[in-house]
Amino acid sequence: QVQLVESGGGLVQPGGSLRLSCAASGSIFSIYDMGWYRQAPGKQRELVARITDDGSTNYATSVKGRFTISRDNAKNTAYLQMNSLKPEATAVYYCNANLYRVVGGYSGYWGQGTQVTVSS
Repeated sequence: QVQLVESGGGLVQPGGSLRLSCAASGSIFSIYDMGWYRQAPGKQRELVARITDDGSTNYATSVKGRFTISRDNAKNTAYLQMNSLKPEATAVYYCNANLYRVVGGYSGYWGQGTQVTVSS
């Protein structure tokens, strides 16, 4: 069994910062990549940022230069530092990981989501 647990969401004023964390646990052999997605009310889930096991990253155009994804491989944890937040960033943020399990091969997992609200 594998679990992804997100934390760090909350309410922040426009221009503020938040740091999200996603910890993966369970029967994990190795994690290929981890990513953050978000889904605003009435909209489709969209990619925010991803990071591979060698540190390669990619970002949605709308967050480049303001958001930074990182990971601690020893802790199976990914982070999303969000700066200069705008109201349009309000959404539920989901962590995703594609990984190799100790038994059972390669599979993808999602966290339960954490709410980020940017409002004055």
